[in-house]
Amino acid sequence: MSEKNYVLISATIFALVALLHCVRLFTHWSFQIGAVTVPLWGSWLGLLIGATLSIWAFRLLSQWKISHQ
Repeated sequence: MSEKNYVLISATIFALVALLHCVRLFTHWSFQIGAVTVPLWGSWLGLLIGATLSIWAFRLLSQWKISHQ
C-alpha cells in the first residue's frame, strides 16, 4: 500500500468517526461499554479529535499531490 492510499484511508476513517460522534450528539444515542455508560461529552471529545485528525490527513494528502506532480 502506498503512502497516498494510507493517508486517504486514514482521513476517511477519521472523518467517519467524527461524523458518527456528531450524529450521536444530535440524536442523543446512549453508548455503553460493559456496565459503564459513556457520557455525551465524550462524543464532543471524539468529534474534536476525529475531525482534527481527518483535516490533518486531508491536508497532508493535498500537500502530497502538490509535491508529487
